Amino acid sequence: MLHLIFQSAIDGALLQRIDSLDSVIFFENAVFQINKKGILSLQLKQMLKNRTSLYVLDVELETRGLNITELVSGIEVINYSGFVELTEQNKVIKTWS
Repeated sequence: MLHLIFQSAIDGALLQRIDSLDSVIFFENAVFQINKKGILSLQLKQMLKNRTSLYVLDVELETRGLNITELVSGIEVINYSGFVELTEQNKVIKTWS
């Protein structure tokens, strides 16, 4: 399953609904929540260990003046082509906004 997260305030309960082997893309102000110094960093690291794939669009980082070095290690930066590939690979897509 592919999860698209747009929420600016992400709580732990939302992340607990995501299974291992799922993919997650963070959009809009949700990208502020994937900071390596943020309150969700430990939970995001655990998700990565459980083989959940975490992504953020490059333009979302650029728009908000963020750098990949500020993110939890292991979160992959993708472009629109990568986004399209993920939507093609996943039959079920869940949007969280």
